[in-house]
Amino acid sequence: MAETTDIQQPTTSGAGATTAVEPPRPRRARASLRNDEPADIQDTAAPPGAAVEEPASYADLNAPALYLNRELTWLTFNRRVLHEAQDDHNPLLERVKFLAIVASNLDEFFMKRIGGLKQQVGAGVQELTPDGRSPLQQITECYATIREQEAEQRGVLLQLLALLREQGIRISSYNELTVEQQRTLRDYYYKNIFPLVTPQAMDPAHPFPFVSNLSLNLLVTLHYSGESEPLMARVKVPVGTGIPRYLRVGDDNHFVPLEDVMSHNLDLLFPAMEVDSCEFFRVTRNANTERDEDTADDLVAMIESELRDRRFAPIVRLEVMQGMDPTRRGMLAAELELNERSDVFEVNGMLAIRDMMELATLDVPALRDAPHRPIDHPRLLERRNIFHIIRDAGSLLLQHPYESFSTSVERLLREASEDPKVRAIKMTLYRTSADSNILNYLSEAARNGKQVAVVVELKARFDEAANLQFANRLEEFGVHVTYGVVGLKTHCKVILVVRQDYNGLRRYAHIGTGNYHAGTARIYSDFGLLTCDDVIGQDLTELFNYLTTGYRPKRSYRKLLPSPKVLKKALLAKIEREIAGHTAASPGLIQFKVNALEDVDITKALYRASQAGVKVELVVRDTCRLRPQLPGLSENVRVISIIGRFLEHGRIYYFRNGGEEEYFIGSADCMKRNLESRVEVVVPVEDSQLRRDLRAVLDGQLGPNCNAWEMQPDGSYVRPESGHGAKSCQQLMIDLAEKRQREASRLKRRRPQGFARRASK
Repeated sequence: MAETTDIQQPTTSGAGATTAVEPPRPRRARASLRNDEPADIQDTAAPPGAAVEEPASYADLNAPALYLNRELTWLTFNRRVLHEAQDDHNPLLERVKFLAIVASNLDEFFMKRIGGLKQQVGAGVQELTPDGRSPLQQITECYATIREQEAEQRGVLLQLLALLREQGIRISSYNELTVEQQRTLRDYYYKNIFPLVTPQAMDPAHPFPFVSNLSLNLLVTLHYSGESEPLMARVKVPVGTGIPRYLRVGDDNHFVPLEDVMSHNLDLLFPAMEVDSCEFFRVTRNANTERDEDTADDLVAMIESELRDRRFAPIVRLEVMQGMDPTRRGMLAAELELNERSDVFEVNGMLAIRDMMELATLDVPALRDAPHRPIDHPRLLERRNIFHIIRDAGSLLLQHPYESFSTSVERLLREASEDPKVRAIKMTLYRTSADSNILNYLSEAARNGKQVAVVVELKARFDEAANLQFANRLEEFGVHVTYGVVGLKTHCKVILVVRQDYNGLRRYAHIGTGNYHAGTARIYSDFGLLTCDDVIGQDLTELFNYLTTGYRPKRSYRKLLPSPKVLKKALLAKIEREIAGHTAASPGLIQFKVNALEDVDITKALYRASQAGVKVELVVRDTCRLRPQLPGLSENVRVISIIGRFLEHGRIYYFRNGGEEEYFIGSADCMKRNLESRVEVVVPVEDSQLRRDLRAVLDGQLGPNCNAWEMQPDGSYVRPESGHGAKSCQQLMIDLAEKRQREASRLKRRRPQGFARRASK
């Protein structure tokens, strides 16, 4: 988010011009983001890259000044999410949701990115990033950005709390309650929460206690009545064990934070003692505990050990109340082995803002977005066998969350589990939900005697424990479970169904950009391809043989572009082909829609394409190393970020290819890890109608719309004037999906049902 310096962008005129102004500060009325008045908001975070160099230096595409920093550009993305919490055109509870997401994102940033950088510093790593920064430099710059962003975040919180109060949703302190309300809440706490609370003393007989990751804690200083010797205890606030953070007062939308209730009822924990102070603190632990699986005898045992290690991993951040006693603050930092000056973050107000998500889910329709219900894919409105539908269509393009996940992907697996002609189901599983129907369908298929093989990725960050449970559950039903290839994460999203059709075995497939997770399918924007293309089926057979054995003979793929062996080379070759084929009569065009552009080789290739005159249009959700609009280097490059109601998660790769256009979708971003150390799958979309559907997505996001932020040469972002008053590109996708369904329903009604024939005499 907030970056270290404010950059005032120049005003330009003409179509698509951008006008940047200094954004509103906390507690100040903010400019409108979505009306007809030109009040563009600029991301004022300090540019996440070095100063712009003269065009003469662009001959050296290795120059650090040409690349933005991965960590800082991600923080800039989170700043754009924060703007959604500020945007008064969003319903109030949606703004609260975005604020909670910002805080949750920062927690994960510390756990994954700061934790990893601290490990590099501890290991003495001196290697510089492509943008010329050492690990320690990155931590220092990230901390400066985070501190400024958190200050703005606190200001937004105060604004939202005031607006919530106006709508009858109040978060009060315990002291604001009436005596009767306090008595009622104390009684509720004593009966329903107090038995879960465990005070831990800190003295020579009781060493400093273990403090769990992201836990909210009370640091209590007290003494015995009549004695002066100070004592100290830590008390964990038991949020997350079925206990809400915000306790309801009466039947209204009136709440008091649990930690406030606990701090005012410490006599229940420490009877007949005098409480001197009660201060709140919170810790964040490193989530990078991966071990070398090449040396592991048992991958499952290794993952279980990693999970234990993560629980006790080093702490990377301590958050404390503003004004905490300096002695106790120093004691905490020392006990947690942190640098008090850099690793301790003082918070003015509420800790753990991520818990505001509890309020964002309140059932107050007037303060939330209108409900969105995914529609059924137009071709899947028919009740006949899904394999017959796919066979007749050849391929179907799915667009989630606009089209239903349950009536497409889940339906495919459900019918495959029941269809007596289905012989085998093969699938990759990276993340799914505990209540997923997918696991039930796979288990049912195995019970029905079908061959079922599932590649479960045990190293999916933060889902390792769940995936271990899923793997064990599937094995109990006779599913063949493997864990992918040693040294590589299996990140691709593919299903292969082998069915005995009327003319022999036929392969049916689903290849997606998102996880097989019904929950995220309702809030992530993703694509999927249902197909019975024989060549794609053969390629997937090769892929699953690789995943279930790990054997690496030379494998031939005719349509799929899998990583790590094929995809990166293919993308680079296609970019070079676009350069070679570019002419005034047949101009080159490259369009990528990805979550991140971090790989340096891909970035260099796109720079070369721009220098050759090829138009490059990128829709990049968060991290982006490339700097657009630099004269002599990237003036032909445009970078857009889409932030809206749904998380943009789908990937599209488009090449004009001299008029022989190519469209691809898949699971891979343009990141080094995706291209070189993960198993990913990108698949061509060849049907003309499906290509038109993808074209509508690209045009909608690259065209004027109120969800768009445009990157500037220094790495900052502005909202283009052309987006003011324009429709949300995500709403456009909702409208297009509904239009497709209406047209399909109309055609179905018009379809002739057959003709009666007069019997011949």
